[in-house]
Amino acid sequence: MNNQEREPLFSAKNLKLLTDPLGNNNPITVQVLGICSALAVTVKLKPALVMALSVTIVVAVSNFVIAALRQYIPDRIRIIVQLVVIATLVILVDQILKAYAFDVSKQLSVFVGLIITNCIIMGRLEAFAMANKPWPSFLDGLGNGAGYGIILIIVAFVRELLGSGSIYGYPVIEKLGAYSAGYENNGMMILPPMALIVVGLIIWFQRARNKSLIENK
Repeated sequence: MNNQEREPLFSAKNLKLLTDPLGNNNPITVQVLGICSALAVTVKLKPALVMALSVTIVVAVSNFVIAALRQYIPDRIRIIVQLVVIATLVILVDQILKAYAFDVSKQLSVFVGLIITNCIIMGRLEAFAMANKPWPSFLDGLGNGAGYGIILIIVAFVRELLGSGSIYGYPVIEKLGAYSAGYENNGMMILPPMALIVVGLIIWFQRARNKSLIENK
């Protein structure tokens, strides 16, 4: 066995694949991908969590499968093969949600099916899985899915708290007695444009702390 084959599963190089998308190479705030779902499923925290988990599973497993098959996929049909793999995984996720979390499945509506067209997934398959081995590709997918999910969860947390006065359905503002003090929920927070504004604030905060993200543009 050569040195490359003896490389630990969680070497520094592999760990970087997991950690980079959480911050300096986040798919939403740095690569500016997957913005549509940030608008659509972040009114409440629960559907945002489910969407984050669903996308993470799909991108990680599809990365692994495509990386394992990459040497056998003719270049002229690679996009078709990628779409077939993604669509199969999305259908499985959708059916599992309908079976075990039907209420969330109804809230997410067509957006689970639209995971197929999520540019984060296609981007990782083309940019990474087609050129790397299965394990690093799996970690890359896991990292990018988690990076995507973190932003969704942050946006949903802010929007549900300020827009509905709750967190994961629990009436936080009411329990704090803020309503009796005159506080009112901000109805604008549940409108789609506010998701863009919250994402924009996260991008501003991240780049204010890390000037290299601006310099690299």
